[in-house]
Amino acid sequence: MQIVQQLLFVAALGVTSWLISKRIGIIKKTIQLGKAENRTDRPSERLSTMLRVAFAQKKMFDRPVVGLMHFIIYAGFLLINLEVLEIVLDGIFGMHRLFAPILGSFYPILINFFELLAVGVLTVCVIFLIRRNITKVERLQPARHRELNGWPVLDANTILSIEIVLMIAILSMNAADSILQERSVEHYHQVGRFFFSGFLTPIFSGLSDGALVVLERIAWWAHILGIFGFALYVTYSKHLHIFLAFPNTYFTNLAPKGEMPNMPDITKEVKIMLGLEQPDTTEVPAEIGRFGAKDVADLSWKNLMDAYSCTECGRCTSACPANITGKKLSPRKIMMDTRDRLEDVGKNMLANGGEFKDDGKSLLGDYILEEEILACTTCNACVQECPVLINPLEIILQLRRYKIMDEAQAPGSWNAMFNNLETNQAPWKFSPDDRFNWADNIKS
Repeated sequence: MQIVQQLLFVAALGVTSWLISKRIGIIKKTIQLGKAENRTDRPSERLSTMLRVAFAQKKMFDRPVVGLMHFIIYAGFLLINLEVLEIVLDGIFGMHRLFAPILGSFYPILINFFELLAVGVLTVCVIFLIRRNITKVERLQPARHRELNGWPVLDANTILSIEIVLMIAILSMNAADSILQERSVEHYHQVGRFFFSGFLTPIFSGLSDGALVVLERIAWWAHILGIFGFALYVTYSKHLHIFLAFPNTYFTNLAPKGEMPNMPDITKEVKIMLGLEQPDTTEVPAEIGRFGAKDVADLSWKNLMDAYSCTECGRCTSACPANITGKKLSPRKIMMDTRDRLEDVGKNMLANGGEFKDDGKSLLGDYILEEEILACTTCNACVQECPVLINPLEIILQLRRYKIMDEAQAPGSWNAMFNNLETNQAPWKFSPDDRFNWADNIKS
């Protein structure tokens, strides 16, 4: 019987690993569709940023209570996985509590600590479900934010429910295991008492040895298969940020938030026009490509990684002045729409042997509306608020640049401003010579 369990476990591990690697490959390919961009400068500063923001969850604690609860889940995810390592090795080698003889008296202390984390994760997940579905935190409600309708709400509730089931499974497994240890049942060696799962032992103590073994095995399999399923599921979920938060914060833009990069080719032409630079007569003029971005391939690879890293927490949208005043713009929706487009592109590539075939759609128009990008005030509130340093503004600016410079479609009031900037070096329609007339009026 034991060898059958081992074979089943190895098969489950192999299938899960294959499916995850295949999914990661698609995500990698879609991110690589983006334009090249160097984000490897100042490595020590980047490492420091990653450790502070992704590892230490610094920006989450801008809202201390929620930050603490999120940190409990985060710590539980990182540390309980050490026990998962033991379970995986037990499954492969047909052992039971492989690390117990190695760690000796420290083993029950470690398991009790894991159980403390499990109880903490279970409690916080229940609280988060209540916040979403009963007390109804405004920024998490689809009635107010259309981007959350359908799958996003189901996704959030599903992942919280899965985590609750996983924590109950590990506590039930340990409770049944403790009783079997006390009864000196073969294969269940004494390793010490477990505190939190001990509260469940009175519920199971009336069961026979055989029933307890079945219960322990069911809980063991439920926990480890749940972990496998969870690992695969997160690659399709917003919870992919669990993994991508680290590279995403490392490769963040280190320039000041208010700095908007110009297009080098256009900057060069303007400098030549103003006499600030001489044209290179020996150089063959390169054809300037698309201005800005119409589809995901026009964005940088980092913009696309941002989309996959979005947690859908809505902090950006709750701080957006355009959204607060009732306009259609939602920075969270910008990121979710970009990710949806990437998902569709990925499916297209899967169906066509790894190559993308034009599907007649584009990010701008089919996913993100012109009205949304024109509503942005470029205030950087969304960039400031994001707990994993996502920059929705970069995508908005690139889409807007395409709409105005490539399609020459800008609101009339914007065109008037552009003309004034070109002729008067100011947004207002008066001569630069008259710029300080207001000061003369004050003197008189």
